[in-house]
Amino acid sequence: MNFEALVARQRAYYESGATRPLAFRLEALRKLQEALRTREGELAEALRQDLNKAPMESYMTETGIVLEEIRFHLKHLARWMRRRPVPTPMAQFHARSFVAPEPRGVTLILSPWNYPVQLCLAPLVGAISGGNCAVVKPSAYAPATSAALARILGDVYEPDYIAVVEGGRAENSALLEQKFDYIFFTGSVAVGKVVMAAAAKHLTPVTLELGGKSPVIVDESADLALAARRIAFGKVLNAGQTCVEPDYLLIQRSVKDAFVAAFRKALEQFFPGGDYREMPTIISEKHYRRVKGLLEGQKIVLGGGCDDARRWIEPTLLDDVLPDAPVMQEEIFGPLLPMLPWDTLDEAIDFVRARPRPLALYLFTSRRDVEDRVLNTCSFGGGCINDTIIHLATTHMPFGGVGDSGMGSYHGEKSFETFSHFRSIVKKSTWLDLPMRYHPYTDKGFSMVRKFLK
Repeated sequence: MNFEALVARQRAYYESGATRPLAFRLEALRKLQEALRTREGELAEALRQDLNKAPMESYMTETGIVLEEIRFHLKHLARWMRRRPVPTPMAQFHARSFVAPEPRGVTLILSPWNYPVQLCLAPLVGAISGGNCAVVKPSAYAPATSAALARILGDVYEPDYIAVVEGGRAENSALLEQKFDYIFFTGSVAVGKVVMAAAAKHLTPVTLELGGKSPVIVDESADLALAARRIAFGKVLNAGQTCVEPDYLLIQRSVKDAFVAAFRKALEQFFPGGDYREMPTIISEKHYRRVKGLLEGQKIVLGGGCDDARRWIEPTLLDDVLPDAPVMQEEIFGPLLPMLPWDTLDEAIDFVRARPRPLALYLFTSRRDVEDRVLNTCSFGGGCINDTIIHLATTHMPFGGVGDSGMGSYHGEKSFETFSHFRSIVKKSTWLDLPMRYHPYTDKGFSMVRKFLK
């Protein structure tokens, strides 16, 4: 594909003004909404092929989240697009001031393989709401889903408006050579640096949704049965291949053994009789070997089973994990949970603060002072108190990272804002023109300026 020509066609279409009207944006969103509803089965089958996702998990974490995002945008887009009046300083009397959103232009969305529907289409909803054209690049690691998205979006939109590019690294590199008006990337920290470097050549603004090692802190006041259940949910969801997965567990030493027992019970409830057929598998042989390799030399207190034939790894608890162990040096992206005990809360906080700021942090406690202490000392993208994962499944809060875990955010109104530029405009009256700002400067004019600006 000639990417330069593709971007040029999209730019011409954008410059025609076709994507700007509210009616156009709403219709484009409704088309996507209808396609997701009528072709849900096609996407569910693709997700089963790529990740062995059950229909329930596919809808709960992928299609359903995108449909909710579309519904929210359809409801609020007209209000978001309005001019927003702001106060005008007295020094600019007489005038009206307002902030007006406009589309970014031609945008690029680079999506990952772990939630290949949600993390491709949720940003696209924002691009459409913002009035942009978009080139969408699904991940080649999820080939069935990539092909399904290409078919569906190709049936819904003309490529001069929304285009899908399939392929791998070569296509990614070629796309990044083009000049876009905005780039939205979800993926690893390493590739995020490549994207940012490429964007810098064109001074293209970016949103980077990255990852990192997201900690879970559990203290002795927590409801251990509930904590174990909700942490297990976060760890087995998509086989741990979630950017906000609970990556490692900082647990108060006095309740560690009780937590292990509760975690075991939670897994028995999730998968009666040890039937793991509906648990997702690792995306590829390469990633499977990497995650399986992290088990080497570790003390396994629960789980540890592997099935090489279908790239499946049993939910696993690791004990006596050293901070410098390989499993603590990279984002796991698999169903392994290292446990690191602590005796004082300061130990846990210091451990988190000594590492790059994570995309998520989870705290399980019934003590308000512990909650306040952690929130006031630890920096992270977002998180939950007494739960995991669910903070990203809302249209009412922005989702994004901080520091090494990313920049920018989206979801709900924030998605519209991410894919919009907000112009600050002063509309000055013509019936009055105060002379004090003009040459020649006078003492009287200077005195008036000082009264206005102080």
